[in-house]
Amino acid sequence: QVQLVESGGGLVQAGGSLRLTCTASGNVHSINHMAWFRQPPGGQREQVAIIAADGDTRYADSVQGRFTISRDNARHTAHLQMNSLKPEDTGVYFCNADVVTTSSVQFEFAYWGQGTQVTVAA
Repeated sequence: QVQLVESGGGLVQAGGSLRLTCTASGNVHSINHMAWFRQPPGGQREQVAIIAADGDTRYADSVQGRFTISRDNARHTAHLQMNSLKPEDTGVYFCNADVVTTSSVQFEFAYWGQGTQVTVAA
């Protein structure tokens, strides 16, 4: 089995910063894409950042220039550095990873974390 656990959420003032961490554990052979999603209060879940195994990144327009996604393949972790936070960044942030397990080397399955709350106060 594989688990994803997020940490680093909390309450921050507008203009401040937070750093989220996602750690994968269990029967991990390798991880292809890792991504961060968020769901604002009353809104739809949306992808905010994604990073490929080779380090290529993509960002939602709303966070471009403010957020940075990174990963450490040796530790099976991903980070989301969030700077210049705005109240509209408030929501539950979820980690997503396309994981190849040791029992299915030619098949990848998408795993999700439980989410971590980020609240940006105006």
